[in-house]
Amino acid sequence: MHLALFDLDNTLLAGDSDYLWGRFLVESGVVDADTHETTNRRFYEQYKAGELDIHAFQRFALQPLLDNPLSEMRALRARFVEECIRPIVARGTPRLLAAHRARGDALAIITATNRFVTEPIAELLQVGDLLATEPERNGERYTGAIAGTPCYREGKVERLRQWLETRPERVGRIWFYSDSHNDLPLLEHVDHPVAVDPDETLAEAAGERGWPVVSLRGEDAEDVFERVAADIESQNRTAKK
Repeated sequence: MHLALFDLDNTLLAGDSDYLWGRFLVESGVVDADTHETTNRRFYEQYKAGELDIHAFQRFALQPLLDNPLSEMRALRARFVEECIRPIVARGTPRLLAAHRARGDALAIITATNRFVTEPIAELLQVGDLLATEPERNGERYTGAIAGTPCYREGKVERLRQWLETRPERVGRIWFYSDSHNDLPLLEHVDHPVAVDPDETLAEAAGERGWPVVSLRGEDAEDVFERVAADIESQNRTAKK
């Protein structure tokens, strides 16, 4: 069985769920508007620059789960997914996921965003396997810390390795779709890396390495898989000459 891995934010989604969740909490009056928005923006800029302290960010991102009843936060999360996430599922995402399912590939989302935010998004996209940054819990309560290896940068490679070791079937070739230069360690690790609506650094790296570069947001987004498969087949034929 082959495996198709997908980054979530700015890849399958035309936006960043982590950042949008913070804004949603501001708009819902759960957190102080000025303080939270400023800090949320600062962490987001650090992420885009590849300078994010994932542990510091998660302490910030998880604090509302420590300060508020979990039942209320889950209800807010359900609203968030319907109001903020469903409208930004990228145009080509359903077709791309369906194409890999039709091939018999296993599908998994692998994301730095924490599981509390991303679990219902994976359910929305009907992707059963989710590798996310895991919030630490003490019984039913969140601690604000990260459990295990953060699913970020080189940590994604380690989390994938750990996850593959738990699977009963052997995985063959691995595809990975991402928008971010933060995912270069995993993109360089897999058989078929694909840059999706890439940031400037990833676009440059993909060009140098000959990786497919596609968009899931444009008018032709629904044909992404067909174009990626054709590109990879062309590369394979060239390599055999």
